[in-house]
Amino acid sequence: MGDAYAVAGLTTGAVARRLGVSPTTLRSWDRRYGLGPVIRSQGHHRRWSPQDVAVVEEMCRLTAAGAPPAEAARVARATSGGSPQATEPKPAGGETWRTAEPGAPARRGGAGGGLPLGGDVRQECRGLSRAAVRLDAPELERRLVDAVRQHGLVVAWEEVMVPTLRAVGRKWESSGDRYVEVEHLLSWHVSTTLRRAALVLEPAAQPATAAGPVVLACTPGELHCLPLEALEAALALAGVPTRMLGAAVPVEALIACVRRTGPAAVVLWAQSRSAASPPLARHVAGLEWGQAGARTRPFVLPAGPGWDRRTAGAFPQCAGLADAVRTLSTLYDEEHAGRRPQHRE
Repeated sequence: MGDAYAVAGLTTGAVARRLGVSPTTLRSWDRRYGLGPVIRSQGHHRRWSPQDVAVVEEMCRLTAAGAPPAEAARVARATSGGSPQATEPKPAGGETWRTAEPGAPARRGGAGGGLPLGGDVRQECRGLSRAAVRLDAPELERRLVDAVRQHGLVVAWEEVMVPTLRAVGRKWESSGDRYVEVEHLLSWHVSTTLRRAALVLEPAAQPATAAGPVVLACTPGELHCLPLEALEAALALAGVPTRMLGAAVPVEALIACVRRTGPAAVVLWAQSRSAASPPLARHVAGLEWGQAGARTRPFVLPAGPGWDRRTAGAFPQCAGLADAVRTLSTLYDEEHAGRRPQHRE
């Protein structure tokens, strides 16, 4: 927007789209707390300057973090270059905003930024969703890293990242072609945070051992690999070595990797039922290597909602990320100790 934005300002509708709030909300904040544009055009149209927008951006961040609106408005004016007004409304009953104590359980909150989060989600989901709708990349990164640091990777994934990702997906499905950019930006930052988890949390040391790694692969045609990235990050923090092959792995490439690495386990991720392949799981489970008389096979773990009891058959299944980490960590420890578990078939 450049100089034209600085001179002419933005309309209320443009600011609302940028922040992920409704124009009615902006007008309400102007009427109640004085967080409105100073510039008016000749036709008495409201025009928001960069400073005006900075104030309401801060208001969005504070309310998403749980601040009462009146207190958030006061802080937003003070921290974003605005001047507090003597006539500003005060919180009822002397209410003030306090940040959560370290280690305290997160508050539960409703939907944020117009996303269908539902009523029983962590407060962090609300702030994360508002930042995603605003396309506020720095805020997304900060909130995701804070969630991992405060709750650990597994809880951050299952109770913060996944509910927000699902809410964006539902919004996209119900809004035609809208919100595609929101889902892409959020997914990118979730993926980046997962890859950087070892820099935020201290991973367990990987033992020097001849035990094979855990191979992680999406089935052929499966492009949805964020959950597999979460598993890879969680296993790395648990000290379990992995080989991540990512999305839509061709059968030949998967077999070559298994033969070359001699893994303790192979995880086959399928998000959709059409991507789950029982013949592939059975084929991988039957691969052998090693000397005659002491040949070894991998332990195969089908994972993801695409695998149900019928498609998974006798293969084990996990109820979620925490369960998968426990199962694979145990398998790796047994492999490390020379007690390879028997596969159920």
